Amino acid sequence: MSEVEKYIKSIPDFPQPGIIFRDVTSVIEDPEGMKLAIDEMDKLLEGVDYDVIAGAESRGFIFGAPLAYKNGKGLVLVRKKGKLPRETVEMSYDLEYGQATIEIHKDSIKPGEKVVLVDDLIATGGTIEAAAKLIESLGGIVVKMVFLIELTDLKGRERLSKYDVASVVQFEGE
Repeated sequence: MSEVEKYIKSIPDFPQPGIIFRDVTSVIEDPEGMKLAIDEMDKLLEGVDYDVIAGAESRGFIFGAPLAYKNGKGLVLVRKKGKLPRETVEMSYDLEYGQATIEIHKDSIKPGEKVVLVDDLIATGGTIEAAAKLIESLGGIVVKMVFLIELTDLKGRERLSKYDVASVVQFEGE
C-alpha cells in the first residue's frame, strides 16, 4: 500500500447511492500528502524518456505542474472546449451522460515529441484516451500515462492497453 492512500478520503454514496467517491482534495490540502503524491508519481517516471508533460483539466494541472517543474519539462494543458486563447485542435468523446470535448493549442505539441499524460484518476479512461488522440493528431508520441488513483473495476487500463499506464494507488469499486 502506498503511503499516499492514507490521505485519500473515501466518501460513500457520492455523487449518487452506491458510489464511493475517492477524494484527492484531501491529499492536496495536506502538505505531506501533496509531497508524497508528487514524489510517488515522479517515481513512476523514472527511466522514461520524454519531452513534455500534458495535464488533463483540472486536477491533471495540479499534479502535472509540479512534476514538470521537478523534471525540467514544460506543461501542456488539455482543457475543456472554449478555454484556450490560441488556435486549438479538439476531440469529442462519450460520457455515460452525454458527450464532452477537450482541446489543446495546435502548436503545443511538436511532431515526434514524447509526451507523458498526467491526471488525478483513471476510471473508464475516456478523457485520457481522447487526450492521447489529440496529442497523436499533432504528431506527438504518448510514452506514458500517470495517475494518482486507479479505479480498477472500471477497466480504464484495459481501454488504454496500447499505452504504458501507471498509477500510485488502486481501488476496486466505483
